[in-house]
Amino acid sequence: MADQGDPLARIATALERIAGQAPAPTDWHAAPAYVWDGAAARPVATLPALPLELLRGIEAQRDAAAANVTRLARGHAAHDMLLWGARGMGKSALVRAAVAAAQAETPGALALVQAGTDALHTLPRLFTELGPIDRSFLVFIDDLGFSEDDSVGPRHLRSWLEGGVEARLGNVRLAVTANRRAIVSRHAGEQDDPINPRDAVDDKLALADRFGLTLGFHNCGQDDYLAIVAAYAAEHGLAWDESDALEWARRRGARSGRTAWQYIVELAGRAGRAL
Repeated sequence: MADQGDPLARIATALERIAGQAPAPTDWHAAPAYVWDGAAARPVATLPALPLELLRGIEAQRDAAAANVTRLARGHAAHDMLLWGARGMGKSALVRAAVAAAQAETPGALALVQAGTDALHTLPRLFTELGPIDRSFLVFIDDLGFSEDDSVGPRHLRSWLEGGVEARLGNVRLAVTANRRAIVSRHAGEQDDPINPRDAVDDKLALADRFGLTLGFHNCGQDDYLAIVAAYAAEHGLAWDESDALEWARRRGARSGRTAWQYIVELAGRAGRAL
């Protein structure tokens, strides 16, 4: 035992207390989903996901994403996915639903790993951990966006998508959601800005071009909105009125899948029901 009267020993002991214990190794077969914080992964026992058939108004996007995730789960060639477009139209819900559907078909073959946008620089460490695991993984980055002065983030992610000098991992693919296809924000006058030529704009779009599957989501019309409400209401056995649903959307200022779900929550609350 170190002499606690020794100043160096006291300093070493204090540093050990501050640092704490190193995180335990992750069991990458233990859970259907994980949250990666940049240093370690936390298992998620239950993946919250809607049945795929409840995702209405985005049928083409739903089918394409689900087919791609199923390929990944089966160990077949699959694409990195970029889901971009209107808020509230089910981009994140679709990722979770596609993973849950693939897990039901091939139990244990696939896990979802959500990584925050603040952990992008640690993705190589995550990929190094996942590569040797005998399981497929979909790494999920939700609501991705970069500021005008962030050139490192897009280039780093683009380099990994391109492959670089390291071979792409066969068992890991990315799913990214964003509000716009370019991902990097742009100001309205940049097309006419003499110090911001067209090739700079193309460079911003180049990140999106690295995704093998790019799916656009757009604001839904009235018929699609009502179809989404109808599907949710039928699933939960709730009575609803078309004019009431439209008035709800009008007050919210948007027709979307998210607005439809919020209306269903309101209906359940009125009926004294839990969801």
